[in-house]
Amino acid sequence: MYENFFGLEKSPFLLVPDPNCVHLTAQHGDAISGLVFGILDRRGYLVLTGEAGLGKTTALGALAQLTATSNVQCSLIFNPTLTAPEFLEMVLLKFGFQQIPSSKPQRLDVLQKFLLQSDAAGRISALIIDEAHKLSPELLEEVRLLGNFEASDHKLLQIVLVGQNELNDRLNLPDLWQLKQRIAIRMSLQRLDRQNVEDYVRFRWNKAGGAGAFPFSDSAIDGIASWSNGVPRLINVICDNALLVAFSQEARTVDLAQVREACKELDLPTPAITRPATRPGPVTVSRPAQPQPPVPPPDAERPVVSSGPKTSGWIDSRPSLLKRWLRLTD
Repeated sequence: MYENFFGLEKSPFLLVPDPNCVHLTAQHGDAISGLVFGILDRRGYLVLTGEAGLGKTTALGALAQLTATSNVQCSLIFNPTLTAPEFLEMVLLKFGFQQIPSSKPQRLDVLQKFLLQSDAAGRISALIIDEAHKLSPELLEEVRLLGNFEASDHKLLQIVLVGQNELNDRLNLPDLWQLKQRIAIRMSLQRLDRQNVEDYVRFRWNKAGGAGAFPFSDSAIDGIASWSNGVPRLINVICDNALLVAFSQEARTVDLAQVREACKELDLPTPAITRPATRPGPVTVSRPAQPQPPVPPPDAERPVVSSGPKTSGWIDSRPSLLKRWLRLTD
């Protein structure tokens, strides 16, 4: 509705995931790096947790893109509220099976043969479960048992559990202690701070074709950061409604007043905003001087190591875990 008024090509703050409008913060990059590393290195069980709306499903989309051109084949389950037989059937369906046996022993046998054949062909099989906090203890035990498919020196099935923070409570249950012991990599997503909120809003605005002036004032960003609590999903909702308010007022700038009005319409609390105090600088720890390797001249040839798929986007913007591990060069 307001797109033409602000000179946009499309709405910048839709809640529907847009693969062409994905802004991954540093913590998202590190989380995805850890997941890709764990899968490619056949670490077994991996866990990613975070509050609702922090971008876990978005991270899974980026993970799928990173592994799409590699030797990884994924069974990606978005709705795990299933019975144990239905869950195993879904795993096989997502691996591409169309003819699925009716009995559980036959299904397990089919899956085991598939994993062994894939491993022999050099392919890595990964089971990725979104909304894993909804898994019952019984299904989590089934997931643990699927991890028993092993070769002599590595897991045949890499299992990624992604869910809200309640997943941690589930994994702390005494009956699931054996599963918790097997988790090789565990990561979590946190709320965005004020600077990351501004970066996020600017990114979405530019991706929507916002070639003109950025409409959100500093005070508006303060309000968005404070009243969204740094949750990207809420940031989208607040920004979208604030732009509607500004459009209805024929205002080219979105200020704190429009953001507050949008939040009140959404029934979100708008307590007084307090700017965070200046953070102290990093603590410097004295260490013994270490000999530094000689710096090669600018024209020196650098070796190129091909250890995995060439990636782009966030991985080119910062020295993340995956970039270091794959030794990707600029």
